[in-house]
Amino acid sequence: METDRGSASRTYLTTAEVADYLRLKERKVYDLVRQGAMPCVRVTGKLLFPRQSIDLWLMNHLEGDRASSRPVPVVLAGSQDPLLEWAVRESGAGLALLCHGSGDGVRRLLAGEAMVAGLHLLDEQSGGYNRPEALGLSGMRDLVTVRWATRRQGLLLAPDNPLGITGLADLAGEAVCLAHRQPDAGAQRLLTWLLARAGIEASRLRFTAHPSLNEDDLALAIRQGEADAGLGVEAAARRQGLAFVPLHEEAFDLALRRRSYFEPPIQRLLAFAREARFAERAETLGGYDIGELGRVVHNA
Repeated sequence: METDRGSASRTYLTTAEVADYLRLKERKVYDLVRQGAMPCVRVTGKLLFPRQSIDLWLMNHLEGDRASSRPVPVVLAGSQDPLLEWAVRESGAGLALLCHGSGDGVRRLLAGEAMVAGLHLLDEQSGGYNRPEALGLSGMRDLVTVRWATRRQGLLLAPDNPLGITGLADLAGEAVCLAHRQPDAGAQRLLTWLLARAGIEASRLRFTAHPSLNEDDLALAIRQGEADAGLGVEAAARRQGLAFVPLHEEAFDLALRRRSYFEPPIQRLLAFAREARFAERAETLGGYDIGELGRVVHNA
């Protein structure tokens, strides 16, 4: 029993520890790994087992809810994220990208139209992010949310910031045209919250005629002179060579059903995110803190 308590406190378990933790023989653990049925990572030839992933795996095999076992499309929906988009391609995860905003991702996840959704939805009451009850996801008995990154949000501006914009107060009036996102996008919800906190009425701002449907569209609108500013992530600003004024740190999470967590596309993506070149890419893109990547922040 001492081994159990010690194992449960560690982030990673050895083969012997996970066998003891699950009351299995080590040979059975090796068989499960060989079959691709148990999550693990290989470090210098040694198998290590993320404890949170093992707990999820155990719950997945104990739960009686079989409705969630029906196949879902191998699709990543929700919000676009430059680092996530790159990692999906480089990891060979095989996920199709259908990124039309966080709100759309929630709807597709609920409808069984996506395997995973990228979310960064602010709860205006608490200031927290991606709370299932605030998103309408509290009814999902097998919902899991996994931290992807903490991202820096702010104002994307034309190169060299010709209008000298330093904050939200400089957006008011006719001089500045503001690119914006669709109403249920995480960035638009954050903009509304930030304006309210600053005491700025949206009616005082001049917006583009049509919303930008993702981070790249918004950044391009500014790059091409269709807008003077817009709210987005630092990585999108850097990718388009735009000026950037930081305003807020936010959580970006992956939401999925428990069974989907163990599917090869998700495991390939998370394994790739542990590689050194992933951390190098995050640093190059800018505006990311990946210190909590992979942490299970909700497990229904």
